[in-house]
Amino acid sequence: MRQVTGNMTSVVRGMDKAMESMNLERISIVMDKFESQFTDLDVQTSYMEDAMGATTAISTPQDQIDILMRQTAEEANIELQHDLAAKDVTSLPDVAPTERLKDEDDKLADRLRALRPAI
Repeated sequence: MRQVTGNMTSVVRGMDKAMESMNLERISIVMDKFESQFTDLDVQTSYMEDAMGATTAISTPQDQIDILMRQTAEEANIELQHDLAAKDVTSLPDVAPTERLKDEDDKLADRLRALRPAI
């Protein structure tokens, strides 16, 4: 931050001198320098914001995350299951029975045959 303040001070001084002489070339040089310094500041600020965000996410205690997840699940009226990998997949209900899928496939195949031109 001190470097930015120093750079801004030098830009302002340079701009004052350029404005006194009304030298357009010098004004353009000072403005280009200002723009490059401002871009550098923007990049540095973005990097710091990302780093601070990552640090905050990493430093959040797991118990607080668990409490927040539990509260959110209660508000949404859903059951929270942390250990998804340990659950028995065979006990899950069959969403689409194979017989129903076969019927749908047959209907779609019939529709496709009807749309194709006769050869």
